[in-house]
Amino acid sequence: MQDEDEYEGLPANAGYMVNMLAGALAGISEHAVMYPVDSIKTRMQVFSASPVAIYSGVGNAFARISSTEGMRALWRGVSSVVLGAGPAHAVHFGTLEAVKELAGNMGCTPMLATSLAGASATIAADALMNPFDVIKQRMQVHKSEFRSVLTCARVVFRNEGLAAFYVSYPTTLAISIPYNAIQFTVYDQLKELMNPRREYSPSSHIVAGGVAGAVAAAVTTPLDVAKTVLQTRGTANAADLRNVRGMWDALRVIGARDGFKGYLRGLTPRVLTSVPSSALSWMSYEFFSTLLSHAFACPNFGLQKLQFEQTHRPGCWARGV
Repeated sequence: MQDEDEYEGLPANAGYMVNMLAGALAGISEHAVMYPVDSIKTRMQVFSASPVAIYSGVGNAFARISSTEGMRALWRGVSSVVLGAGPAHAVHFGTLEAVKELAGNMGCTPMLATSLAGASATIAADALMNPFDVIKQRMQVHKSEFRSVLTCARVVFRNEGLAAFYVSYPTTLAISIPYNAIQFTVYDQLKELMNPRREYSPSSHIVAGGVAGAVAAAVTTPLDVAKTVLQTRGTANAADLRNVRGMWDALRVIGARDGFKGYLRGLTPRVLTSVPSSALSWMSYEFFSTLLSHAFACPNFGLQKLQFEQTHRPGCWARGV
């Protein structure tokens, strides 16, 4: 009787490419599905002088944007996310697995290893994703002049220089490092609690991913508001917003303009986005990781006969005859 491999165990010939490809597919799935809610979050975080662009809640924002600008406005800039999310998530998940394994081999505790892995993955992925995120938010704002990713990138670069694409990078890291460390740690612990046998279990991946995303999003919302202020400063009319220089300056301006409640702008849509997107991201990652790892291991892999029982040779799923 042969031993059954753990579903998460990758074959030697797959390596980190499987994690990177799975991460890329998961990232694109995550961002594309939840993009309209992310657009609402961006608009709620921007300090606008126009009462037309001030929303009382997610439902109010959705109704007013769709009725005055059309549903397509909620998807404006999605191509920037798709272009950036694939490579960024590939780097993220590849780094995640590599650092987690390295930290474990160095004797770190599981919790410390997962936290270090989450933080390291973020530093690498955000360096790649930040310019795409700037373009995305410039296209999401109320009455944005941009309809093309390339046009937006060219105009921002011409008017504000390369620094415009990275002015929010320190703030992004200040958000993303704790966000991903919290998310990955909560996810890993919940997954272990819900699925101690480490079997392929979409339900446990969805629940653990959703809870992890909600906790991480809520904790880091104030910094996310500061990031939005920095990334959209070129569209602002007020001098204090247009000349904001960095994270602490942005936090100061937010407090001066709106008090404590300013730091919670967009909290609801941020959590609403993070719960399903994190659940979808982890579910997609686990699925694609499992699918691809067995595809690498089994040369004659047939998707239409995919099963999770292993027969014939170790590491392969039953394919039927």
